[in-house]
Amino acid sequence: MNKEDNHKEKFKQALISTFKVISDNYKIEKNSKKNSSSQNFNFFELDNLNNKQDYIKLRADTDSQALKIKFSNLDIYRRNLPKNKSCRNLYDIAEKIRYETLGKKMLKGISKNLQDNYEYQTLIKRKDQLKSKDDVKISEAFELYMLQNLFGLKLNSSSKKILSFWEEELKSSIDKHLDYFDENLEDQEAYNSKFSKILQEMDFFESENEDNQEEKNDQNNEDNNLNQNDDAENEGQQEKKQEEESQSGLDADHDFNEHKIEEQLFDTDAEKQSSETVIQKENSITNDKNYKIFTTEFDEIAKAENLENMEEISKLRKNLDQQLISFQDLITKLANKLQRQLLAKQNRSWEFDLEEGLLDSSKLSRVIMDPYNSLSFKKEKDLDFKDTIVTLLIDNSGSMRGRPITIAAICADILSRTLERCSVKVEILGFTTKNWKGGKSREEWNKKNKIKKPGRLNDLMHIVYKSADVHWRQSKKNLGLMLKEGLLKENIDGEAILWAYNRLKKRKEERKVLMVISDGAPVDDSTLSVNSGDFLEKHLKRVVKFIETKSKIEILAIGIGHDVSRYYNKAIKITDVQELGDVMITQLSKLFDNKKKLN
Repeated sequence: MNKEDNHKEKFKQALISTFKVISDNYKIEKNSKKNSSSQNFNFFELDNLNNKQDYIKLRADTDSQALKIKFSNLDIYRRNLPKNKSCRNLYDIAEKIRYETLGKKMLKGISKNLQDNYEYQTLIKRKDQLKSKDDVKISEAFELYMLQNLFGLKLNSSSKKILSFWEEELKSSIDKHLDYFDENLEDQEAYNSKFSKILQEMDFFESENEDNQEEKNDQNNEDNNLNQNDDAENEGQQEKKQEEESQSGLDADHDFNEHKIEEQLFDTDAEKQSSETVIQKENSITNDKNYKIFTTEFDEIAKAENLENMEEISKLRKNLDQQLISFQDLITKLANKLQRQLLAKQNRSWEFDLEEGLLDSSKLSRVIMDPYNSLSFKKEKDLDFKDTIVTLLIDNSGSMRGRPITIAAICADILSRTLERCSVKVEILGFTTKNWKGGKSREEWNKKNKIKKPGRLNDLMHIVYKSADVHWRQSKKNLGLMLKEGLLKENIDGEAILWAYNRLKKRKEERKVLMVISDGAPVDDSTLSVNSGDFLEKHLKRVVKFIETKSKIEILAIGIGHDVSRYYNKAIKITDVQELGDVMITQLSKLFDNKKKLN
């Protein structure tokens, strides 16, 4: 291997390591024909890298693909995909700019790579033959508009000219929403759904329809030709296609079909499936034939922000903040205690000059000066507790009303902030029923002649206050919804724990902790009036036993005013709600002191 090839191979290895770090997935390997089903990423070949700009472009493309895996959720993307085909290309661009902007804010190196590449792409855009709007596609102008107004790219004269043909229409449709998009970069659901709605309300896509159809026909023709060629010719066509797509600077194939790896990496949250499918799947986990459900038709898995309008959500959050004032000293003390305990476990020694790990920013200058130099990575030792996710599952039943639910919300709030500072992800969930006295489920049961022992007979309401991948800042207002009058009703703990378990099981973190906060036994008058008195309790015991003995998820419970040790092996009882914060933090600290469960 000559010196140039050696440099290129080192650069390729550095790209792979960078990709793993940014995407938070260390199982990705170089593309292998022998095992095409394994997790891999098809890195571009390096044979055609002839100058510094080629290297910058390849870095930017690699960063962008890694950011897509880290920040872009396939199901959210598909759920909000515009029905109008002419809008989809713009929708793809908007999503690409969203996750690249998040990456730009995350690391200076990513910011520089993306910025340098876009500046070069805009520099080489055509300067002549631009006489009218017909000479510029809306997608090209839209990308420049988004880069300028959301990503923060400074456009040159030729790019400004391209944008000018469509700028008035784009401004009238999007300008007033720019602040909203900037504030919701981390909330893909809010961002995608808003963009989808805006794009479908635009009325200037007719001129693009013919072009889109022509492009579609060309693509179909190309696919047919590819199928007729031999394997070698197929690879050549695919490489050419990749080069053409990357040259345009657009991610036109954001439907994720071209990279199978992303199907494997994206987690599908329970609320994205129908409630019936989710609950049936969850209850099949324990093979519990003794637990019946009359109907799941009226169950709901809801995001907290969808339960009220923004004005009411903000009002409830202010109410929670006012209640927090009286506990501020105690809460701060407890939070600092937990943070000190967690951070104290960090061994501050580092390994340097590694091929993968955290990017060693102290050595970036040599790479900037000479792109042939390989990137250097470092790794901190003894960080096992960081590879952890904690789910707080909070009983939202009527008996929690008042101080118990207020303290639970406050502690969930402060724990979320504290654990995130220590790189531990947190999910906050709640469970209740939609109605008293059985709701629509009982009405349906009455219509069917009140069959004997129908099983669970009420409409469930499972609530996502904060997803694990959403930062506390983006979801802090949701926690105030626990104080919403009329939200707290009955509690069917077994199914709620299975729901939380199912969400945790899909996570890639090595260590998973489920903390249940409840004030006693499961109670639902409608269900217990037509089944045995211990119907819900027996199911809860079987669910907890299954998780404790058959899974790697660690489960513990805090009973407020009631002893819940008859359900959970790890259980704490508190008599005063003011003890809740200290108990939660103490129990978490003990967990982090213990070794992980053995495989």
